[in-house]
Amino acid sequence: MIRKILFTTGLFIMVAAFLASDGYGDWRSYVWTYEYMTMKKGKAELEYYLTMKMPDTGKTNVNTWQHQFELEYGITDRWDVSMYQNFKQINRPGKHTFNYDGFKIRTRYRIWEKGKLPLDTLLYFEYIRPWDFSKPNIIEGKLIFAKDIGKLNLAYNQIIKQGLDRDSRVVHEYAAGASYEVAPGFKLGAETKGNFTAGTYFVGPTISWAPTNKFWASLGVIFGTTKKSDDIRARIIVGFPF
Repeated sequence: MIRKILFTTGLFIMVAAFLASDGYGDWRSYVWTYEYMTMKKGKAELEYYLTMKMPDTGKTNVNTWQHQFELEYGITDRWDVSMYQNFKQINRPGKHTFNYDGFKIRTRYRIWEKGKLPLDTLLYFEYIRPWDFSKPNIIEGKLIFAKDIGKLNLAYNQIIKQGLDRDSRVVHEYAAGASYEVAPGFKLGAETKGNFTAGTYFVGPTISWAPTNKFWASLGVIFGTTKKSDDIRARIIVGFPF
């Protein structure tokens, strides 16, 4: 199973590198928080997400790995769409599973242009279809606020999720980050995210690196701050614009 994951990931990276162009694309400062950014008109980007969740650091053999492949495309300079394919690997003592986990369709729209409003504002909408048909479809909306002050970026996401069945309740979440470009193509920052409904909250550092116009990578590690939270979560995102 691990060989299959490595092969798929390697194949994705080689294809993306072959297609990569001269733009930074959707270079992200964070891994959980969205900024005021969309793909340019007619441009596209391949992204790969790898997310690890460990509920208890005292039980390192209990963890979940999520793999996500995304294709983004800019419809206009302020409006883009994306398609995600998701996979999940669950590790427990004596049991290891790797399965397709469904797909997502996302769209983003930037209101006005950067600096025209007191806070740069972006609208985000996502449809989530789990592979397990016993689970409801989910819609997710985000209201994204951001501000650049020189090389400092501040971003906040207010998030609402709703399952499309009678029994689902509305879930309220947030994500926020601050980052600083300490050198060309290199940013250091911090992120926090939480679920107001479930009472889970996290905080931790983030780094982002774009060594060339054809590739960027962001890495974040967050630590749970409440008993209900996982002890640790980590995510890396790599992007290849073309």
